[in-house]
Amino acid sequence: MTETVRISKKYQVVIPKQARNALKIERGDELIVSIKDGRVIMKPKPKSYTKYMRGLHKNLWKGIDATKYVEKERKAWTQQHQ
Repeated sequence: MTETVRISKKYQVVIPKQARNALKIERGDELIVSIKDGRVIMKPKPKSYTKYMRGLHKNLWKGIDATKYVEKERKAWTQQHQ
């Protein structure tokens, strides 16, 4: 989807209805605005970062027992700092 929007006198833009619907943006929602390679990127701020981050990079942990990994790291840390 590509649309053109105009910047108002107050430097505001209206997000087109099709984009609002696709992103499920409603009045009062917050957006994260960033600049990358000369582009303005706006994306909805997650309502819950916990839910947003859940499962992130889970493929990195595939086949690894997290408890054993943490115990190993703690042991290495303790030995280093004695």
